[in-house]
Amino acid sequence: MKRLILPALLFFGITAGAQTYETKFTRPLSDVLSDVSKRFGIRLKYNVDTTGLKLAYADFRVRPYSLEETFNNILAPFDFKAVKQNGNLYKIKPYEYPRRQPEDGRKLVPYLASLYADKAAWEARKDSVKKEVRARLGIDKLLPLCSKDAPEYGKIRKFDGYTVQNFRLKTANGHTVCGSIYAPRSKGKHPLIICPNGHFSNGRYGKVQQQRLATLARMGAICVDYDLWGWGESADEVGSKAHQTPEAHVMQALNGIRILDWMIQRKDVDTSRIGVNGGSGGGTQSVLLSVLDDRYTACCPVVSVSSWFDGGCPCESGMPIQLAGGGTCNAELAAMFAPRPMMLVSDGGDWTSTTPELEYPYIQRNYGFYGKTDNVKNVHLPKEGHDFGPNKRNAVYKFFIDTFGLDATKLDESKVTIEDENALRFKPKTK
Repeated sequence: MKRLILPALLFFGITAGAQTYETKFTRPLSDVLSDVSKRFGIRLKYNVDTTGLKLAYADFRVRPYSLEETFNNILAPFDFKAVKQNGNLYKIKPYEYPRRQPEDGRKLVPYLASLYADKAAWEARKDSVKKEVRARLGIDKLLPLCSKDAPEYGKIRKFDGYTVQNFRLKTANGHTVCGSIYAPRSKGKHPLIICPNGHFSNGRYGKVQQQRLATLARMGAICVDYDLWGWGESADEVGSKAHQTPEAHVMQALNGIRILDWMIQRKDVDTSRIGVNGGSGGGTQSVLLSVLDDRYTACCPVVSVSSWFDGGCPCESGMPIQLAGGGTCNAELAAMFAPRPMMLVSDGGDWTSTTPELEYPYIQRNYGFYGKTDNVKNVHLPKEGHDFGPNKRNAVYKFFIDTFGLDATKLDESKVTIEDENALRFKPKTK
């Protein structure tokens, strides 16, 4: 049979190695993508290695009328995807399970909205999803294991209008969490704001984090931040690689709950004013804490809430909580805070770029079930990117001034003393 086929192929001018039915019309992936680039007039940048990768039925996967379908057909077999950058540039990247495209959000949000048309249906959905989030996160297995010991405190450091005190708190399975308490120097009852930090430079030791918490403290709020799992003093305990594990997702949530458990017992805390505020991954943590803990009365996630990005770090999406309720997203989880005051801070340079047109109106609708549409706000900065810059911090300050009645006359970041990392690390009080 082989002797008959080979001469036939040669007779028709088909040489060995050419695309044929027998070879499944296979071509190198790099060649196919090069052709796609020319056909659609686009540029490609690679975050993957295509060396040696071959694509069966290669050219049959091309859809001349749709670049999107072409990319999907060509890249899906390798778990790759194309992400549009600026202009006609596309980046070929590994598939990221927590990241989708704006178009996916524009499909998901109407689908979620179709599941509930009134307060009763929304409450039923919210209750069901909350329970499943807890179960998928596994938080209720750890909470009973937490130590009841009081925190250890470091020396109080006094500054212009505020103080800073480091602490170390035992949690579960012998672990601890370290952080700092920024408090007003004035007496009386103060609102409390739990401030999980994101992946910005130097974590809770960074200048931007200190500026925000100290300024809020000067205006009258007690603010608490703490290390990410596997960052800072946590890295000393569990190693930095621990941050890239699903345990980070669970332990950071656990740490936030336990810190609130303890802080809410302080005599200078007004339990009717309990806020949560963080940026980027800290914003994701803020939303998660608001879902897990009903004690919060105000929530302010910054550059984080999206219907098409769950957070690319295991500390944000290491456990499959986004599968709760048959599929959810951070926008729906944020909406569960209704009707309590919430503000979303977004920008034009990251996954919050669609907030004003997509996520915010959807969340407003859910607040409308309670007749409290005005209780959710959005500050959008279309010309800014992913950071916690001055305009974003000013939006946070105004939100808490309006919501918690902070003293706006004390809003002055120049009065904040920026400490080095060593000063913010826990050291027991010396007798």
